[in-house]
Amino acid sequence: MKLGNYEFEVPVFLAPLAGVTDKAFRETVCAVGGKYVWTEMISDKALTYRNSKTLNMLDLTGETEPRIVQLFGSEPETMARAALLAIECSATVIDINMGCPTQKIVKNGEGSALLRDLPRALTIAAAVVRAVNVPVSVKIRLGWNDDEIVAIELAKGLESVGVQMLTVHARTREQFYAGYADWEWIRRVKNAVSIPVIGNGDVFKPEDASRLIEQTGCDGVMIGRGALGNPWLIPRTQHFLKYGKVLPEPLIEERIKVALQHFDRVLRYKGERIGLNEMRKHAVWYIKGVKKAAQLRDEIMQTRSPEEMRTLFSRIMEGKE
Repeated sequence: MKLGNYEFEVPVFLAPLAGVTDKAFRETVCAVGGKYVWTEMISDKALTYRNSKTLNMLDLTGETEPRIVQLFGSEPETMARAALLAIECSATVIDINMGCPTQKIVKNGEGSALLRDLPRALTIAAAVVRAVNVPVSVKIRLGWNDDEIVAIELAKGLESVGVQMLTVHARTREQFYAGYADWEWIRRVKNAVSIPVIGNGDVFKPEDASRLIEQTGCDGVMIGRGALGNPWLIPRTQHFLKYGKVLPEPLIEERIKVALQHFDRVLRYKGERIGLNEMRKHAVWYIKGVKKAAQLRDEIMQTRSPEEMRTLFSRIMEGKE
């Protein structure tokens, strides 16, 4: 698959997840063998206001290409300016979010709200395409609800204004993350456009990705929730799609070792107070399936210092739990 000057041998992408795919997590995924990652979605207005927290989210230092930055907004001119600022921060691909279902995003006419305003959606995409000299992609959902499926119409329109890749999360806004992703619509979108289409939704193991590609003909897959506490899912899926063999899942020792490395990165980038708070959710994901996981979750949420968190991880690794 090709996007601009980039050739993707096995296109397996880490999805942009708000509050999750920060620099520490992106580096962790790449450290275990992942290749292609997205930033968290970034507000166009906050970026144009040069909000310090937002600029920190755009720290791409040391990250390999393609450096894909996802933006969200509802005003074409502001999105175009934000895209240029992202490129100044070394982004090499701009992705536009037209799928986030959360109310605080939708109420401002952003994310999934654009599925109900296709003229504005296309105007935003066209403005960003005109403004930048890097590839522009868009992530969409199927529509607002089952009665308002717009994926094919929107996909065709986005291709016509110069968007070079689409990611389709095969759920409606009304579904949020409930129920099942309807992969049939990914197939229909793929057949309706000539640009690459990435399938997203319900990929929790490498075999899921293979089935998704086989059933839809999509050019690659994007993995979101399946990678929570499981960064190895990205490279394991890459390996399975390339060689047809499923690598074993990591043992608990490897999981805790990587969790500790992830924790070190979080502390380095966000400091002790914020870092500890954010790592708690990741720690809970890392120990999924471990013996006495429910009890350990409670202990994780009660940790009050990095030392407590590290001690707890060490106990788990040593089999004392």
